[in-house]
Amino acid sequence: MTRNVPPWRAWCTALMLASASLAAQGAAWSDALRQQIERIDAATPGQLGVYVKRLDNGEVLSYQAERPWYLGSSAKLPVAIAVLQEVEQGRHSLSEQVALQDTDKVDGSGNVVWNKAGTRYPVEALLKRMLMESDNTAANMLMRTIGDEALNRHARELLGSQGFSRITDFTRVRYDVYAELHPDALTLGNMDLVRLAAAPMGPQRVDALARTIEVDKADFRVKTMDEAYRRYYARGLNSAPLTSYGGMLEKLVTGKLLSPAHQQRLFTDLKYATYDAYRLEKGLPRSVRFIHKTGTQLHRACHMGVIEPQNGGRAAIVVATCAEGLDEHGEAGRAFEQIGRAITATLLPGKTPGR
Repeated sequence: MTRNVPPWRAWCTALMLASASLAAQGAAWSDALRQQIERIDAATPGQLGVYVKRLDNGEVLSYQAERPWYLGSSAKLPVAIAVLQEVEQGRHSLSEQVALQDTDKVDGSGNVVWNKAGTRYPVEALLKRMLMESDNTAANMLMRTIGDEALNRHARELLGSQGFSRITDFTRVRYDVYAELHPDALTLGNMDLVRLAAAPMGPQRVDALARTIEVDKADFRVKTMDEAYRRYYARGLNSAPLTSYGGMLEKLVTGKLLSPAHQQRLFTDLKYATYDAYRLEKGLPRSVRFIHKTGTQLHRACHMGVIEPQNGGRAAIVVATCAEGLDEHGEAGRAFEQIGRAITATLLPGKTPGR
């Protein structure tokens, strides 16, 4: 005897099977990606943290992503969002002219540092230099323009308070690191910091600092740059969990942080239309759109971004990854490229890295 199955029961069964299939697919990509990340981490000095979220269905992979990671220049993205939010609130404008001050100047990427004090830049030009060229002096100028209190109020809203303390300007980073060696480093002028950076990192940098502040190295509190940076990192400044940073990226691409016009301007400055084949991006297909920001400092590196951020982020993939305890250039770059390739293999079927 054949039983007739009520239509509603057949519909429910089909829905349950579809849901189970989707759940299995979700588990399949995240498990496969986790296995690849674990292999990459095991083969790489130091430690890796990775956060990946599919915005089409909310599925997440979190690998050592809940603890704070030092952001380096990745902190420039929350700075940029804070500046644009201040513009939208009427406190500043993109056309506002900002005069370079000697106290803005600091070593690192970009060439604003080499211009004369008094040289004026519109806010929108400083944003572009800070993000596209990672110009530290331009970043200092923007942070000074909106002020430390406003910057960190916005940053706490963007990154939360769990595992996040504060963002400082890039001159303060240098002072804090060198002061771990000797407190007289706090008396250095900005161009002293720039000249010090010409000495290779390591013993030669320590020697250059001793000469500049005219202190015998025997009086230094710590003896190496490695130890000075370890002490600095332990303070937790300019750090945040990857889960928090990824949450900020999600809000950015889904239109919850900025107006559409400012969102699109930021996408452009985050290299939406370019392919640099660098770090994570080298492991991704050339055919996908990728907005991103990197960060690099001694034994620390990050690469944060969103794959396919357009259309309100409906098909976006948020990626936040950092590394520590390794060579911040070669070893970190290879690890990030491998993570990009793993993401391509597990989340971008039919696509090939670099094509």
